[in-house]
Amino acid sequence: MGKSQSTAMPPIPVKRALYKLGCDIRDARRRRRIPMAIMAERASISRTTLGKVEKGDAGVAFGIYASVLFVLGMVGRLGELADPASDQVGRELEEEYLPKRIRRPRKTGV
Repeated sequence: MGKSQSTAMPPIPVKRALYKLGCDIRDARRRRRIPMAIMAERASISRTTLGKVEKGDAGVAFGIYASVLFVLGMVGRLGELADPASDQVGRELEEEYLPKRIRRPRKTGV
């Protein structure tokens, strides 16, 4: 049997980003002096799952990461992750399809 999509290993840059996110979440929780048990309860998850989040586990659902960020008061920044205004590559690709010239419409016979 092959690996399912959910258990496949993510690319190394993804693993690094998740690890950093987990460390940042752990640090934010500690700065707020929130014990793991209380944080897990507020996010409606188990302490084990919170531990996985704080380690940057790729197997944890994105919604759980969002719930943990909500408890920390940081969920608003999630909406900015793929914001078109900060998508430089997307804007450059879009510009390739802009017309080089724009002509006035022709007048029809009167």
